[in-house]
Amino acid sequence: MSTHAARLAALREQLKRDRLDGFVVPLTDEHMSEYVGAYAQRLAWLTGFQGSAGSAVVLPEEAAIFTDGRYTLQVREQVDGAQWDYVSVPATSISMWLGAHAAAGARIGYDPWLHTRGWVEEAGKALAGRGAALVPVDTNPVDAVWPDRPQPSDAKLAVQDEASAGQSSAEKRAAIADWLAEHKADAVVLSALDSIAWTLNVRGQDVAHTPVALAYAIIDADGTADLFVAPEKVADDVLKHLGNAVRVRDRAAFPAALAAYAGKRVAADPERAVSAIFGGLEAGGATVLSFRDPVVLAKAMKNPVEIAGHRAASVRDGAALARFLKWVEEEAPKGGQTELSCVARLQAYREATGVLRDTSFDTISATGAHGASPHYHSTPESNAPLEPGQLYLVDSGGQYADGTTDVTRVIPIGAPSEEMRDRFTRVLKGHIGLATAVFPPCTNGGQLDSFARRPLWEAGLDFAHGTGHGVGAYLSVHEGPQRIAKPNYPGGGPSEPLRAGMILSNEPGYYKAGEYGIRIENLILVEERAIPGGDEPMLGFETLTFCPIERSLIVADLLTVAERDWLNAYHAKVLEILGPEMLGEESEWLQAKCAPIG
Repeated sequence: MSTHAARLAALREQLKRDRLDGFVVPLTDEHMSEYVGAYAQRLAWLTGFQGSAGSAVVLPEEAAIFTDGRYTLQVREQVDGAQWDYVSVPATSISMWLGAHAAAGARIGYDPWLHTRGWVEEAGKALAGRGAALVPVDTNPVDAVWPDRPQPSDAKLAVQDEASAGQSSAEKRAAIADWLAEHKADAVVLSALDSIAWTLNVRGQDVAHTPVALAYAIIDADGTADLFVAPEKVADDVLKHLGNAVRVRDRAAFPAALAAYAGKRVAADPERAVSAIFGGLEAGGATVLSFRDPVVLAKAMKNPVEIAGHRAASVRDGAALARFLKWVEEEAPKGGQTELSCVARLQAYREATGVLRDTSFDTISATGAHGASPHYHSTPESNAPLEPGQLYLVDSGGQYADGTTDVTRVIPIGAPSEEMRDRFTRVLKGHIGLATAVFPPCTNGGQLDSFARRPLWEAGLDFAHGTGHGVGAYLSVHEGPQRIAKPNYPGGGPSEPLRAGMILSNEPGYYKAGEYGIRIENLILVEERAIPGGDEPMLGFETLTFCPIERSLIVADLLTVAERDWLNAYHAKVLEILGPEMLGEESEWLQAKCAPIG
């Protein structure tokens, strides 16, 4: 029996002992995080799936794993189809699947610290229709059969000083207090890790690629706060920074603390606070107000200091990536380079800046057919050599104290086919279409998504992922609430109106299964625009990422005059910004890559 088959069998035996007829295993933690610490990687441990979004359901005789279009290929490579059914979301939700597969009278378990209240209500209704029940568990059965489960990180918190944050924690907490007064609330629970980090101007090392600490916070109407975190993680410098207005309490005391708000009106975010938080407040006698976390929008609209920091981070990161692309172009045709050797080389270029804190996600280093899986992750088992005739896609980013980066480039190994060049050019046209969009306030990302898809649609093509996600300021590389995606794209909820100061990605792509993948990604800043002769205020995008876009993959005749002008202006800016960072042969290479296309 394989390792993962044995783990599935062990879980089923544990469910029998717990008198459960099934269990739901999400890929998240107690904070509804996208990226989670090793201790919370239950889905990966159970199934072998290494993607960053997914869930599973285990029943006595069948099991299913749920992923979206980004992972259609990856899940089949990593998860045994003899043990697991592959289910695509959003076409089929977990609730829908349970409603069709759970037996009458079944008791399906779930961990209330890993699901939102909305999910619990939806799944409960679906099961009730089958005469089955959704049952909360006190102890997660996956943990019971995971013998070497890692412990949560014990890394220390660090101060994010005001020179980088652009605003003091006291000012941020005062703004939250004003929000509480406006909503006639006594307190708000912050459970999203990046919201806590941003509000208190602290950072952590508890989650790979995202500089946050495992904690909860409750902000009271007077602007004071309780921070629930393991005490040994808080050194004297952090205590001094937090000051007397922030009370540090043990993270383990958080569930009991929820009972202290009897008779109070407490706000909690139904998308970011788990079911157990709502249950704990209500059991203690609080009136729970379902409002979006007040930090979410404030954090998304970057202040001038955060924007300046991101620009500085983009320069050093763009130079590191440019040096890497030059190296790949020269070394890959010689043979001997692999996806993982490229990851190591790119990491070395970023580390050479002297200020890299972490990568902002696992680098997607994908050659040939692996590029067709948008979120492919190279492992020693899947590691492939870069060979002539392939396209090499690298999607990567860095975490710096002044900014978080995310950028994707594609280069050919040897001569590309005409089909590759056609598809690449259509992706580029879509990228330019979004980069040059001008739109009125209250426009949301869903309304702009087709700008990036039209050149592909015209050729009967498309891509199965969002076009853009929000990006934090030395925080999460995937930050809400802003996004650019089809309305039914996984992520849920209506798309947020775009506002000045928001940073997003611009990353259309094209993927041909079994052959290659293409994606062109820059980060963009929403900015106010004054249109000469116009009588309405407008918004547009400033491109923040600067690194050459591969000229040999571009079919110039497919570009309009305006698109050529944009590309040439972009490359002129790349040369202006990165030129001083590049010396000797690097400078010559950059000038050639940034030469105008006629």
